[in-house]
Amino acid sequence: MTHHQSKLDKLIAQLCPDGVEFRELGEVCEIADNKRKPVASSLRIIGETPYYGANNVQSYVAGFTHNGDYVLIAEDGSASLENYSIQYATGKFWANNHVHVVKGFDKLNNRFLFHYLRSMNFIPYLTGGTRAKLTKGKMLEIKIPIPPLPIQQEIVTILDSFTELEAELEAELEAELEARKKQYEFYRTKLLTFGDDVRWATLGEVCLKTDNIKWKEHQGEKLKYIDLSSVNRENNKISEVKIIDSTNAPSRAQQIVKAGDVILGTTRPTLKRYTLITNDFSDQICSTGFCVLRANEKDVLSKFVFFQLTTPRFYKYLEDNQEGAGYPAITNGKVKSFKIPIPPLAEQERIVAILDKFDALVNDISIGLPAELKARRQQYEYYRNKLLSFQEKTSL
Repeated sequence: MTHHQSKLDKLIAQLCPDGVEFRELGEVCEIADNKRKPVASSLRIIGETPYYGANNVQSYVAGFTHNGDYVLIAEDGSASLENYSIQYATGKFWANNHVHVVKGFDKLNNRFLFHYLRSMNFIPYLTGGTRAKLTKGKMLEIKIPIPPLPIQQEIVTILDSFTELEAELEAELEAELEARKKQYEFYRTKLLTFGDDVRWATLGEVCLKTDNIKWKEHQGEKLKYIDLSSVNRENNKISEVKIIDSTNAPSRAQQIVKAGDVILGTTRPTLKRYTLITNDFSDQICSTGFCVLRANEKDVLSKFVFFQLTTPRFYKYLEDNQEGAGYPAITNGKVKSFKIPIPPLAEQERIVAILDKFDALVNDISIGLPAELKARRQQYEYYRNKLLSFQEKTSL
């Protein structure tokens, strides 16, 4: 980076010491939107041509709408408005009507255009409400810097090398992460598998009875409410809670959960979602459709109960005991009839400590492999924004 930065600084000092010209996109780009053609998934003919939507390649089809190097800007449907969807297409490809297709004229390097647009804030140019849209008219008004081509090429060289390194690292890290997950699942199954040498008991036998909330004792209060859909299927963590007025609360019986409770979704669409309640979510209301398991701690640890719910054996038990075709569910009674091994507490503590470490390495974004990948992406974004910040040349 030091060598490239030094070369770039010299080029800027030589070629544009007073700043660079900014031009509107419509002045410096070919707009190839008229060739776009949306095709319903059921009507697409399978082939080798990538079919681009707003965020990614949706499928591979026969034929093509464009041929060459182009930058694709989401027209609507970008997965993120803050990190607006910008893609680079090369060779033959098919573009649907959810992307604008643009190409720089002679004085604008396409890869430079790609990297610059990825650094931009598109929100001021978007219109519409729930499905924000970048109209062709607004897109044409976007102003971009046009430094001399040698400067554009040097920036592209730097950022492309970052992108290549990031892609290689991402592939390596994702492969390693997948290996860690398989390793975690192997040891989890091994550590949580017991024979007849330990006592077995149903969840109902080792969990305490929990009481339904008495609404009359909470009249007019604002209560925090754990919604069924707020448990993330990927990491079994609660993503959010809602605030409800007890006077407008659902009438069906619910329970106030405590730290250490394990809650399990028992009805569609949240069947099989489960989480361990932490201190952050203690004393909040659990919505209907969850079974609450409160370990008695004399026989079994809460975390040990939680990990038992992650086993293939428990998953199969849910599959075998759910009822209803259109809206399958499992009763609390059936859940609490599931038998788990009860090794000595010291052994439970040892198993929980091992699995906690595996869980953190696999799932926690703040440590381990995901954090390393995140750091590399932030490094690319930092240098991209630094390299693409230009002083606009003022006209005399």
